[in-house]
Amino acid sequence: HTRLRRLISKAFTPATIEALRPDVQRMVDQALDGIEAARGGDVVAKLAFPLPFDVISDMLGMPAADKDKVRDWSEALVKTLDPIISDDEVRAAVIASQHMDNHIDQVVEWKRRNPADDILTKMIQAEEDGDRMSSIELRDQVSLLFVAGHETTVNLIGTGIYELLKRPAQASMWREDPSLAANAVDELLRFVSPVQISRRITTKELTFGGKDIPTGSVVLAMLNSANHDPAKWGDTAEELDLTRPNAGQHVSFGSGSHYCLGSSLAKLEAQVAIGSFVARFPTAKVVEAEWNGRLNLRGLQRLVIEL
Repeated sequence: HTRLRRLISKAFTPATIEALRPDVQRMVDQALDGIEAARGGDVVAKLAFPLPFDVISDMLGMPAADKDKVRDWSEALVKTLDPIISDDEVRAAVIASQHMDNHIDQVVEWKRRNPADDILTKMIQAEEDGDRMSSIELRDQVSLLFVAGHETTVNLIGTGIYELLKRPAQASMWREDPSLAANAVDELLRFVSPVQISRRITTKELTFGGKDIPTGSVVLAMLNSANHDPAKWGDTAEELDLTRPNAGQHVSFGSGSHYCLGSSLAKLEAQVAIGSFVARFPTAKVVEAEWNGRLNLRGLQRLVIEL
């Protein structure tokens, strides 16, 4: 993990991510234009879903013609992150994994011959003391970026907008003070918790909460529970407060050596997408909200609004 993260981090510098802001704003404005023209519609389908996918695809330099196929494969793969899935979902994920692997292998080989100013090229070229990622490692990391860098941000944007539409006073606060964007997104990350569960395996026997946990046990750490723990957040733990002073202390991106490498990208996309939405549509109202039914990557499948 340390070796791969060190190599990949070269492609995720703060300067690289911040340079994406104008492109992200352009994509968001185009999506909001479509919503405005239709006087509403499904925010997940028109904004929350395509934005992170298009951003990570463009960053990687993946072929635009293949986006729909990769999107379907990614959606099938992400279901394996739930603790419980059906036999049909397992089979669909296996097939999707095979398609994704073959596709990425072909793209990597093409990119080796045709380098460009994109993250995949930087990942291919990334080197530390003569060490580079193998083709298999590159393939796996690209697949991971599609799954982790896409589905989680979809849930943050879609559910974040939903929670603000239910709380007009909070949305109005952000609308009137755009400088709240960074803290507002941190508070939404805490409140929404796009990733509910993180798996760990104990390397030694430990006692937690009065329970003895043997070495080698699989432990499911409930990030959403930590993000709503009154012992940490006080009596307002169950309230959404975009001005919360310690909002950035949430654990939605994990912690320590496993802290999410793409956190800056997710925050940038959410700041631009949610901030632009609440600024542009002060009278938007929820018509229908349908949850995706997942235990881990919890979010909205559909969020239909009217203006």
